[in-house]
This record gives sequence, C-alpha cells and structure tokens, in this order.
Amino acid sequence: MKNPLKFIQEVKQEAFRVTWPTGKETVQGSLMVVAMAIVAAIFFLLIDQIFKSLLDIILKVSI
Repeated sequence: MKNPLKFIQEVKQEAFRVTWPTGKETVQGSLMVVAMAIVAAIFFLLIDQIFKSLLDIILKVSI
C-alpha cells in the first residue's frame, strides 16, 4: 500500500459496486432470524426439561 489516496478511491469504487439489500429483504431476513431463535429456544427448553425429568427419576431410584 504505497498510495493511501489511491487505496481510498478504490474502496469507494468497490462500495458503489455492492448490491445492498432492499428494506423488504432486510425485514424478511430479520424476521427469519428471530423465528429461528425462538424455535431453537423452544427446542432447547424441551430438551432441558426432558433431561431434568430423567435426572429426577434416576436420583429418586438411587435413594
């Protein structure tokens, strides 16, 4: 990187070539992320409850 001014100009040119998502695409992507996070949270909650129940059964049997 010998010429910082040339580097900045090239960065600016590349920024104009980027295809930015539309507002609708951004909202749709955000909603998908939130939905998948909720699904994952429910899944892990169910798995945790199953393991808790199994552990309670094991501990009661051993006593």
